[in-house]
Amino acid sequence: MWRQWSFVRQTKLNILRFIRLRGTPEEIAKGFALGIFIGMTPSFGIQMPIAFFFAWIFRENRLAAIIGVWITNPLTAPFIYVSEYEIGRLLLSMERFSLPSEFSLETMSQLSWNVLLPLCTGSLIFAIIFGSLSYALTIRFIPFVKTMRLPRWPRRHRNR
Repeated sequence: MWRQWSFVRQTKLNILRFIRLRGTPEEIAKGFALGIFIGMTPSFGIQMPIAFFFAWIFRENRLAAIIGVWITNPLTAPFIYVSEYEIGRLLLSMERFSLPSEFSLETMSQLSWNVLLPLCTGSLIFAIIFGSLSYALTIRFIPFVKTMRLPRWPRRHRNR
């Protein structure tokens, strides 16, 4: 039966892993907020090692930091990065980039500057806002979650 609902089962298992994290609510919340902060940066592909490294440096919950990074995944990353780019572009009063008619080293460097500057600016704003928000919510949510008891996944009984 669970094979038909593998996504639901995997979600439940991830919630259980989050519930069973060791540490104080503050350590878990700081690690999770750090993960969210790093997850909002345009470092797709190397975010988990970065989160692990900084959680280790700051002595926060490393697993919570890695879980927080999962905010950006292949499904959510395009929406997050486009939103960050647009916010950064509006704050810097820049026009939207357009592809150049000729491709040279100079036009490509100009194009990358016109994309990276607003993206990094927007990602810093998103990281601060969502990191702070996730810390505030997680530190209040963890004590409640630690007391939750999730029922076991139903098992099919075989007729003998």
